[in-house]
Amino acid sequence: MKNWKFYNAFFVRVLFVMILFFCCFFLIYKMFYYNALLVGFFAFLMLAEMYFYVKNQLQFYDRTLLSILKNDFSTNFPEENKRDNFKSLYLLYETLKEQQQEQTSKELIYRSLLNNIDTAALILEKENEDWNIFLMNDCFSDLFKVPKVSHWKYLKNYLPSLCLEIEKTDFSELKAAISIKIEEQDLQTFMLQTSRTQSYKKEYFIILLDSIQRVIEKKEKEAWINLMKIISHELMNSLTPIRALSQNLLHIVDQDKLEEDDFEDIKSSISTIINRSDHLQVFVENYRKLAMLPTPTKQMTPINSLFEDCIRIMNPILKQENIELINDIHSSRSILIDKNQMEQVIINLITNSVYALKEKSEKKMYISSYTENNRFFITISDNGRGIDPEIQDKVFLPFFTTRKDGAGIGLTLSKNIIEAHGGYLSYQTDEDKTSFVICLI
Repeated sequence: MKNWKFYNAFFVRVLFVMILFFCCFFLIYKMFYYNALLVGFFAFLMLAEMYFYVKNQLQFYDRTLLSILKNDFSTNFPEENKRDNFKSLYLLYETLKEQQQEQTSKELIYRSLLNNIDTAALILEKENEDWNIFLMNDCFSDLFKVPKVSHWKYLKNYLPSLCLEIEKTDFSELKAAISIKIEEQDLQTFMLQTSRTQSYKKEYFIILLDSIQRVIEKKEKEAWINLMKIISHELMNSLTPIRALSQNLLHIVDQDKLEEDDFEDIKSSISTIINRSDHLQVFVENYRKLAMLPTPTKQMTPINSLFEDCIRIMNPILKQENIELINDIHSSRSILIDKNQMEQVIINLITNSVYALKEKSEKKMYISSYTENNRFFITISDNGRGIDPEIQDKVFLPFFTTRKDGAGIGLTLSKNIIEAHGGYLSYQTDEDKTSFVICLI
């Protein structure tokens, strides 16, 4: 670290001491002993001042470097040192201080994020052959009712079953469901996911735990909230005008004399009430279809026969809409299904594709099937406009629809039917193609 002001001051002091000692020896040589003693005394004072000057400079360097090594940035530099002898050291100190403050801020943000997630997180740090607890988030502490201890062996006193499960794997990476007992309670099932990572000379082991029951309850709650929003919306859309029209009718019949216009108002109001009541009846009937889906009556059904019947029913609509159907199903095999229910699913999916192709000039629909890993897949695709990202998580929600004349139960009912058959219904969408995939095991 070049510090020319310090070097210059040190050089001047050395030069003065050398001159004073030279003068002292010269006076001794000339036998001016008293004068030589006086000059020697000044030389000694100058030497002592130089010693303390260098010592103070080196001590300040040592103190500052020690503060940096210990990450202690509470020292304040004197103003003259910021500009003069210690300018470079001051710049280094301030740079490291800013970096340390920035790192502390990031750690606070990371800890805050980890403490606010709904997943129990535990991060272990390896020291020699032992594991210390680097971080335990609030969710972990609250879920398992344990304090934020600092060592793995202390955690074993509170959660022996969990720690034993992890030690069985020798702290290796895994993803599995485990059942453990907490505080003498019944066995609870958790989804456990662990991973190991290394940073510089430190090794970390990350443990993530999710209560399966809690995840299910959360999903059920979200589903009920969404369903109740839709039901309340539909009910209010019908009940609000019915109530308003009923009040209007009550006001009309309370009059002493009815005019011809009043009779017209009565007819119009009753007609509207009937229409809204019919709408409510259809809505409730659709809900009943979803809630009371009959158990599938399964029979061995040829694949070709199933699709021939569906295509024959939908063919007039496909011709009317100028949709080119590319049928790639030529399987001679049979599958165990409820033919009527599966026809309903396929017709629903084809109808959705017809709607998706409304605004396309070149309309194409693809039907195909294949077998993989003892599973039978049916794919119905189209080159329509696809599913907008903002509604992709709502497509299977009951009564959710983007069609003016839609009831919003087609996909939900289809999904329920496929699940009743022991399979699942999913979709894939991109810019050029949207596919609904039926998987039957």
